[in-house]
Amino acid sequence: MPRPGCVNVEGRVLLAREGLAVAMLKFDAAATIDEHAAPYEIDVVCLEGEGFISVEDRVWAFARGLTLTWPAGRVHRLWTAESSMLTLMVERSGGPPAPATG
Repeated sequence: MPRPGCVNVEGRVLLAREGLAVAMLKFDAAATIDEHAAPYEIDVVCLEGEGFISVEDRVWAFARGLTLTWPAGRVHRLWTAESSMLTLMVERSGGPPAPATG
């Protein structure tokens, strides 16, 4: 079942341990993970394609080879326009594994 706030995004958890989750997310064209905040830091790596990434009111183009860290508690978003994108997300929650997204 897709996570609320995700449109045209498929996710697969690669690793889930206490306090650490690694997931791969595939974004189709016109895909989004809506604005939200997490209580833990998340590193996002673009593996293929291109899209956009934001933290609070700042927006950046996001393409292959780029990495950005979403700080804990800050509103963030990830989306595509006309291209697809493949990302890797590393969540360090300090607690139980994060649920699968997508």
